[in-house]
Amino acid sequence: MTSASTSAIASEIIAAEEEHVAHNYHPLPVVIAKGEGAWVTDVEGKRYLDLLAAYSALNFGHGHPAILAAAREQLGRLTLTSRAYHNDQLGVFAAALAKLCGKDVVLPMNTGAEAVETGIKVARAWGYRVKGIAADRATIIVASENFHGRTTTIVGFSDDPQAREDFGPYPPGFVTVPFGDAAALEAAIDENTAAVLLEPIQGEAGVIIPPQGYLRAVREITERHNVLMIADEIQSGLGRVGETFACDREGVVPDVYLLGKALGGGILPVSAVVANRDVLGVIRPGEHGSTFGGSPLAAAVGTRVVEMLSTGEFQRRAAALGEHLEAKLAELVGHGVTGVRVAGLWAGVDIDPAQGTGRQIAERLLGRGVLVKDTHGQTIRIAPPLVIRGTELDWAVEQLRLVLAG
Repeated sequence: MTSASTSAIASEIIAAEEEHVAHNYHPLPVVIAKGEGAWVTDVEGKRYLDLLAAYSALNFGHGHPAILAAAREQLGRLTLTSRAYHNDQLGVFAAALAKLCGKDVVLPMNTGAEAVETGIKVARAWGYRVKGIAADRATIIVASENFHGRTTTIVGFSDDPQAREDFGPYPPGFVTVPFGDAAALEAAIDENTAAVLLEPIQGEAGVIIPPQGYLRAVREITERHNVLMIADEIQSGLGRVGETFACDREGVVPDVYLLGKALGGGILPVSAVVANRDVLGVIRPGEHGSTFGGSPLAAAVGTRVVEMLSTGEFQRRAAALGEHLEAKLAELVGHGVTGVRVAGLWAGVDIDPAQGTGRQIAERLLGRGVLVKDTHGQTIRIAPPLVIRGTELDWAVEQLRLVLAG
């Protein structure tokens, strides 16, 4: 449904979309036509500061010239072979990404959910073939309030009713423990536990940051019990939190990284599972695959993304600007905001219910030229492209202050 302020052109486009596109999303009533850096422009020519960055898929901004150049060059050469053949880009990409992660081997896929599903298969195969768990008994420990994707397996271990209801029956094999509670996690481990699957910071839940030391405790517990630690860094990784990975905030290296979103540079979906050979080596030819995963185009773009991250420039920007953003947002606590959580350029802002819902605040910010996304009713998420300027962040927070001031 469009709002009263939506232009006639935008309303017509939205109506046509809603006529023929399944209603599995409830977008804000704006129609974007162009993007550059941290800004987008709608069909009427109005500009908006993008503080969502496609859930971190646009960490490097809209149309980053270096990423576009890599894509254009590869588009003119070769886009797809399938993995039935080798191509001249995949090995380069895998080597670069493995080095960035400090691991040996990369299994390329497309979407984040595919990376998670792949991680689950790898963990189970490792449990049976390496750890020696009895057939069909392997379990994976997950955290409450998790969000790992929308496939039926993944929503089966979600505790969000909107994600779960009417999509069962769900497969067994998952044990849920409270996020941030290392003691509860250890108590849940038994002889059938193959892995622990966690988001180091829970994005969809509202940028929930675990207690300091939690990730280190999880790493120690999993090592002691011979259980894989799988870090879903699909949103939190690749520069977003001021480090290459959110696990780096505690000096933790998991057994398996799940990566996606920013890995495709905002150009196309690219995801990957990254681990050492003693873990990923359990997957044999014919047991897993993807027609588009590891395509020459995806690999060329992914290689450029890794090159950009290897300089540390984007991580440093996210760290410095994140401190600036946190200080600005903290001034709003008690003035329409009840809580703020910030990790690099990633923030969860809890809105006082007296001000309205998160969705209502997002709609009001839209009217002021700022794009954010609500989650869990009262929270808005802020995750701008890492190329954003400090002055632009200041302007955005000022728009939030004005919205909250009424």
